[in-house]
Amino acid sequence: MGEFDAFEVKMRAEGMGDAAVRAFRRNYEALRRNETGLISETEIEPADNLPTFDQVASGARADTSLLAQAVVIKLNGGLGTSMGLQGPKSLLPVREGVTFLDLMVRQVISLREQTGAPVRLLLMNSFSTSKPTLDHLQRYRAQGFSEASEVELMQNQIPKINAETFQPAEWPAQPELEWCPPGHGDLFPALVGSGWLDRLLAEGVKYAFVSNSDNLGAVLDPRLLRYFAESGAPFLMEVTRRTAADRKGGHLAKRKSDSRLLLREVAQCPDDDLDVFQDIDRHRYFNTNSLWLRLDLLKAQLEADAGVLPLPMIRNRKTVDPRDKNSPAVIQLEVAMGAAIECFEGSSAIEVPRSRFAPVKTTGDLFALRSDAYDILDNGQVLLAPERGGEPPVVTLGDSYKLVDQLDELGIPGLLNCHSLTLDGRVHFAEGVRLAGDVTIHGGREAPKSLSAGDYEDAEINL
Repeated sequence: MGEFDAFEVKMRAEGMGDAAVRAFRRNYEALRRNETGLISETEIEPADNLPTFDQVASGARADTSLLAQAVVIKLNGGLGTSMGLQGPKSLLPVREGVTFLDLMVRQVISLREQTGAPVRLLLMNSFSTSKPTLDHLQRYRAQGFSEASEVELMQNQIPKINAETFQPAEWPAQPELEWCPPGHGDLFPALVGSGWLDRLLAEGVKYAFVSNSDNLGAVLDPRLLRYFAESGAPFLMEVTRRTAADRKGGHLAKRKSDSRLLLREVAQCPDDDLDVFQDIDRHRYFNTNSLWLRLDLLKAQLEADAGVLPLPMIRNRKTVDPRDKNSPAVIQLEVAMGAAIECFEGSSAIEVPRSRFAPVKTTGDLFALRSDAYDILDNGQVLLAPERGGEPPVVTLGDSYKLVDQLDELGIPGLLNCHSLTLDGRVHFAEGVRLAGDVTIHGGREAPKSLSAGDYEDAEINL
């Protein structure tokens, strides 16, 4: 047997198809060649002179014929474990009785009602999120969102690699821990292996808008769709200006050797280049992970690449049981969806306002989203309140509020005019609390201390 054969046998036994096996084989062979996937600063130069959303949107109008050729794909494979959730992150309530998933569905329904175009919605689910997501969607049966065959694109799973033997990791106590997700770059083999790519093309769907399910700012904008269609580009990445908070996030750059745009993640940056990687004045653009794809050109590129896009491999060293640091060391391979920007001749990027990038990664993000700093519209769109001038509040919650359930004791203050809020200790906001400017609050250690109703501006408060 060849070195990879045991992996293929294991993947086939779990129902993984040719596309998934080919993609994993490519990355495994790169690992065995000891490819680092590192991108040196000497190989690249900053991306600049990108078109902006405002330039594109000015005077542009929706084109119903283009919307009829569009599909919205939401990456919905994540569990909210870092925030204490047991199920899909997309089922997290944003407001009373309204989840991320409800808002995504409302956005597509609104597009259909406004234009009459049959805009499609596909959810790229994982084995962990599939059932609870489809169960929740039963409430949208009348609108055609309840059947897996119409809304679900299943994410693949790949084996973890024993770091000593380079064979499939084994953990009989919990066999499910022998597997890991392949990163959102799995979108491409999943589209092929599931048959969805051919099906969409056969149904006349030519354009895909792809984004994370926790990014409520990422909405299919008909003006951007028109721009993308008229550009003829095979791939368009939405980027936004990096801030100090984004210094460790992947940035856009241009490869010197062929002038192609590329995405460099921090895991691909040599240690010696970390300072310049984090220089937000040099590398100004941050990948929002919202992408536009020409599906016919994706199919052609896949055929040219023998069925597998040559995405850079990213290696992660972990233990087979992430909660047990004494369990065997493993290597998890992944690929980033945005890295495909370098795989297509003529790929492009566009600078979008921060309002199109509003992900919820922490309980602080969720706390802000639940406040009056954001408006949630009937059409499912989530917008910063106009008074905020496009700048979201920066909320830093202490260790007492790392989990979603812990937010219940807080209450929600007014954050409409708040630039930053920092909590230390346990706090309860009485109804009628309004914060402005930069506010720091020191609460209780054993039990929450209450902040009474009133206006607090640029204050440090000891309760």
